[in-house]
Amino acid sequence: MSNEQDDLATLAHIRSVMDRSTRYLSLSGLSGVFAGIFALTGALGAFLFLNSPRVATPYLQTVFNILGEPDVNVITFLIFDACIVLFASLAVCFFLTYRNAVKQDSDVWNNASRRLTINLLIPLIAGGVFCLILFLKGNASLAAPAMLIFYGLALVNASKFTHDDIRTLGILETILGLAATVNLHYALIFWAIGFGVLHIVYGIVMYRKYEIVKED
Repeated sequence: MSNEQDDLATLAHIRSVMDRSTRYLSLSGLSGVFAGIFALTGALGAFLFLNSPRVATPYLQTVFNILGEPDVNVITFLIFDACIVLFASLAVCFFLTYRNAVKQDSDVWNNASRRLTINLLIPLIAGGVFCLILFLKGNASLAAPAMLIFYGLALVNASKFTHDDIRTLGILETILGLAATVNLHYALIFWAIGFGVLHIVYGIVMYRKYEIVKED
């Protein structure tokens, strides 16, 4: 009986070592929660701006000027708003992930994290360029759905190098993006749900599933 337990323990250790070599498992669930909070704050700021007196057309009539010519002030504000959300989320993600890696006595930058980053960035960069083209071509109404779709595909693409839960999140983000494409008047709401609510829920689930257990 003791030999069987030793064998099982050895197999578990081997599997753990293999997972650490092929998957990056130091991602912090709390970073998802913070990213969701930042996204909801950014969406609220965009909603208030789009309904302010300085914007000629109310939000529910047109998001990103669906019915008219592009408004430079609106587009500039939305790009600035999105950049703040992005950089704040990345900063918190890096800090919390670094803290997790130190706790787990693992490297922040290794083969697994490099593969994760590369597979995440390829669809994200393509999506960023695509959204920029949409703005330049006067089709900015599709930017919010495109962000969700490309982000979802990026998560699915990178999920094989980290926790499998990332794949589920990516699929949900992609579905929300497609739904937002059909309902462009509510694109900002779908954006807030995808980058805000889903991130918070995902972050809580990841934190309870992987980090609380390790801390206990």
